[in-house]
Amino acid sequence: MQLNNKMMAPIIIVTLLLHAMHNIASSKFTIPEATIDDIQEAFKQNKLTSKELVEFYIERIRKLNPIYRAVIEVNPDAVYLAEKADQERKDKGPSWCYGLHGIPILLKDNIATKDKLNTTAGSYALLNSVVPRDAGVVKKLREAGAIILGKASLTEWSAFRSIILPSGWNARAKQPLNPYGATIDPCGSSTGSAISVATNMVTVSLGTETGGSILCPSCNNSVVGIKPTVGLTSRAGVIPISPRQDTVGPMCRTVADAVYVLDAIVGFDMYDAVATRKASKYIPKSGYLKHLKVDGLKGKRLGIMRAYPYFGFANDTKTLNKFEKHFDILRQKGAILIENLEILNFNQIVSMFDSKFIALPAEFKLALNAYLKNLVASPVRSLSDAIAFNKKYSDLEKINEYPQDIFLIAEKTNGIGKLEKEALMNLTKASKYGFEKLMNDNKLDALVTPYSTASNLLAIGGYPGISVPAGYDKNGGPYGICFGGLKGSEPTLIEIAYGFEQATNFRKPPTIKT
Repeated sequence: MQLNNKMMAPIIIVTLLLHAMHNIASSKFTIPEATIDDIQEAFKQNKLTSKELVEFYIERIRKLNPIYRAVIEVNPDAVYLAEKADQERKDKGPSWCYGLHGIPILLKDNIATKDKLNTTAGSYALLNSVVPRDAGVVKKLREAGAIILGKASLTEWSAFRSIILPSGWNARAKQPLNPYGATIDPCGSSTGSAISVATNMVTVSLGTETGGSILCPSCNNSVVGIKPTVGLTSRAGVIPISPRQDTVGPMCRTVADAVYVLDAIVGFDMYDAVATRKASKYIPKSGYLKHLKVDGLKGKRLGIMRAYPYFGFANDTKTLNKFEKHFDILRQKGAILIENLEILNFNQIVSMFDSKFIALPAEFKLALNAYLKNLVASPVRSLSDAIAFNKKYSDLEKINEYPQDIFLIAEKTNGIGKLEKEALMNLTKASKYGFEKLMNDNKLDALVTPYSTASNLLAIGGYPGISVPAGYDKNGGPYGICFGGLKGSEPTLIEIAYGFEQATNFRKPPTIKT
């Protein structure tokens, strides 16, 4: 059927109105709080360039970082890399406006980059050290077109220097500040990675976790953190603590942004071959983005342990009351909550977790010495060298304000002997007969815990977890909710986390005075 002019008129008017509304919506684009999808759409419409984006963040870091101390270094080549990304889009067309291409990212300062940036774990002992190559995850980020904006602050040596180090403190950047309140613990050790995205000093960031270092700062700074299954992301080129527990994951403002980053960094790496080859079987062939389902909670079996201190409850009325509304939301969105779960021989299993205090120092010394030995150049070549460095400069407040008790404990170890093997066996048993049995016996898709209380449980067994913003207390302090699962359960956890996020939209940006 042909349309005459009279019939066409209303269609044209509606089309023009829709186009005008689209332009109005597009004209409201601002960089703060923009998601990866928002930014890519702005790139596509020529409303933004990567260079403008990078320059915005550099200026914002200049203004805010003296207050929040979330960034240790800015990449001097960041603007050049942004211009290169812009030229690639110009040459190859709008189809190149996708994923992480042209998107700036900050890396925790224990993740190596073979460029003009330092990789120091926040310590002057590694300043001007030269790494042999990009970390495995950095190589993948560059291949995805991401722009390495700089290095984020962290608790020095990923909190493995001293038990009394304040969250986020390191000699190079000093003490970071939680943007939601000066008295609120920013948590660590991936402190700067969380603060930088919370304050919109970068689009997305990477953190690392050995025992809570992604989940806790994500929880305390109202951002999303994904702690992947150990081996899903390469640890090659990451200053280590424990190859058995170390993992690298995204810290972003939304679940979708975190999934974009996760998609880019997972997979085999010849420099972390054993772990990444083993975990590669868990990666879905079509990636993780397809698991961003609004109805992702429907039919999921979620476990809640109300009477166990190790999982943050222990009949704590205040905590229980705070999270009852969250449990109701999960139910309303179709999740099946399996409550009041119990673990047989709980006290015996939890006591086995203490074996980590034997295993981790020994693992740390071996792994750190191997990392330092592999550097092209470095002021220190071993843990004992780092200890000597700290002793030499202990009178200088600028460098060393805190002791190195964990360093000293680790230095006294002598490899993996009988005691350490027994400790490692205890940790394996605790995971198998504790968390894994709980999950399998109850056919759970995830365990739900308040805050980041289950981080040690997930860390010891190498299991994944996702922290999602869950609200704010009466003082404005953020808190999160954590969904943890068995190895390789990231697709399911993403569906759960995204479903919860979309149902609640709890996150709100901190009040920033620029």
